[in-house]
Amino acid sequence: MSWLNWASVLFVFVGLGLFLYGANVYNAVIGWTGFCLGIAGILLGVFTYLYDWLKKEPKQPTV
Repeated sequence: MSWLNWASVLFVFVGLGLFLYGANVYNAVIGWTGFCLGIAGILLGVFTYLYDWLKKEPKQPTV
């Protein structure tokens, strides 16, 4: 896994933790920050996957 994949996983887990912490202490700013970090981590993972998939060269058929 590349460092971008690890960063996206980290964003998701930190976002989930902040979201749950913000919900526990009734702090909307922390909760929404965690929610946005979680969504950003998911989108980063999807975009890196699509970029790697589109960058891949097509295989030449063997005859």
